[in-house]
Amino acid sequence: MTGSEVPPSFRLAYVPGVTPSKWVRIWNERFPDVPLTLHPVTAAEAPGALRDGDADAGFVRLPVDRTVLSAIPLYTEATVVVVPKDHVIAAVDEVTTEDLADEVVFHPLDDVLDWERPPGQPAFERPATTADAVELVAANVGLLVVPQSLARLHHRKDLTYRPLVDAPQSSVALSWPEEATTDLVEDLIGVVRGRTLNSTRGRTTSQAPAAKEQPRRKHPDGGRGSGKQPGTGRSHRGGSGGSGGSGGAKGAKGAKGARRGKPRRRS
Repeated sequence: MTGSEVPPSFRLAYVPGVTPSKWVRIWNERFPDVPLTLHPVTAAEAPGALRDGDADAGFVRLPVDRTVLSAIPLYTEATVVVVPKDHVIAAVDEVTTEDLADEVVFHPLDDVLDWERPPGQPAFERPATTADAVELVAANVGLLVVPQSLARLHHRKDLTYRPLVDAPQSSVALSWPEEATTDLVEDLIGVVRGRTLNSTRGRTTSQAPAAKEQPRRKHPDGGRGSGKQPGTGRSHRGGSGGSGGSGGAKGAKGAKGARRGKPRRRS
């Protein structure tokens, strides 16, 4: 590499709730010469960061504009309601939106759930962020509905959460600009999809594995210790030289002749 060449690198954006550490570890093991840098962005900022070239790829929340961005859906999260530990909802295993009808439910400005109408009673003011809404829940002012990963991200000892079974869900995808599907993007797709290093799909950085050693062929003469004559399948049992085979045959005939003797006369 000359002094004017810039070493390759890869910029990976990710939204709150996504934990990219597993994929980063695999990337660093497979491509140690290509540093991967993480860029945390909000769910609203993620598509713009990809379109503007601020990141090469990113873990985003769907939906995204498929006319500009390619996306591979990875998983869909359960939706939960965050409540104080002493709230009545904490005593049950799961709830429905109808159970929240009389509760104040915060709807932060960075909400990632696609509601037709948020459940419960609206708060006097919408919190700016999910983190702000969590603080209000801890103050016993109301409740909050979020994907489970965000409930874990903002975990507090005085709060808990329960599944909200009939709420919209949020899906996470790997996304990148459709016109910038580079070799490094293909490498990341392979990592995320669990392809092995030597998978036939995508690029690899190592040579193909060596071909398995072929089993040795038997020598035409049967090899050492085979004890068989080529083409006959008969074993050497006695004699040597060219007459061994005929001697064996005669011996066999002699043996048969002995068995053909006259039967003994019964007394």
